[in-house]
Amino acid sequence: MRICRSIKKENEKWSDDKLKELKNGTKIIGIDHGYGNIKSASTVTVSGILKYDTEPIFSGNVLEFNGKYYKFGDGHKEFISDKSLDKDFYLFTLMAVAKELNRIGKRTANVYIAAGLPLTWIRTQKDSFKQYLMQNETVSYKFNGKEYNITFVGCSIYPQGYPAIVERIKDFTGSNLIADIGNGTMNIMYVNNKKPNESKCWTEKLGVNQCVIAAKNRIWDKFGTKIDESIIEYFLRNGTADISPNYLEELRTATAEYVGKIFEALKRYEYNPDTIKLHILGGGGCLIKNFGQYDKDRVNISNDICAAAKGFEYLAYNKLMRS
Repeated sequence: MRICRSIKKENEKWSDDKLKELKNGTKIIGIDHGYGNIKSASTVTVSGILKYDTEPIFSGNVLEFNGKYYKFGDGHKEFISDKSLDKDFYLFTLMAVAKELNRIGKRTANVYIAAGLPLTWIRTQKDSFKQYLMQNETVSYKFNGKEYNITFVGCSIYPQGYPAIVERIKDFTGSNLIADIGNGTMNIMYVNNKKPNESKCWTEKLGVNQCVIAAKNRIWDKFGTKIDESIIEYFLRNGTADISPNYLEELRTATAEYVGKIFEALKRYEYNPDTIKLHILGGGGCLIKNFGQYDKDRVNISNDICAAAKGFEYLAYNKLMRS
């Protein structure tokens, strides 16, 4: 899902012109393995993937690994509750590593991966996902025709949501609710007086893809026609699209209903807009901004789609420096 992928990233102080590097030369690379987009600290790639036995005709975002070719960028991943059971997320990792190293002209590197999982999944899936990402200590592959030789020296897995705001945690006084709305899930966490509350963390299968499905079904039920998903994606990003007014109206209705369900879910977890500040993270922020009704003084919507990946790097760097 491509929601908000073109929005200007707002917090650049952590990921500037070079990767965070430890004294021994190890590169820390944060990767947010989303169902809609794969994000590193400075890159965003749509999570669609196509496999080829021979080199694709069209170049761009092509990975050559173990004698096969993989092209990224069309469509998006379907929801799966355990990413370590899907080989594609390992391929996404190799792609994201290559993109980050390419920015600094590196082809050979020792890499420490910093990644995340939904809040309520991390307790049971942390070890298996870490083992999955570290399945090869050394790996050689090509991305966009350039050869990369990588040694994976370690990996840390963090809960989604908190890393995206960790650098600003000093600003989270009072009662705060974090809602990280991705393509597949919405992760909810309370932060009270600068401290995350581990006992008040939840994961809902209420990601943006649920809105896309509802919009497609509404168009089918109303007009008996199928609408291309790319049109819905454009509409969700921009609040409009080049389609007839009656189609636009149905898309607005479907999206407004989805946004209403987001706030209904938050209220089930004791969200009170009068006493709790709400912080929206992830691609779903576009929908809240374009179609939601809320008090702008008490709801903050982050435009930085790469905030989680940056936060993963930040936490991993501090962890490794301490040790």
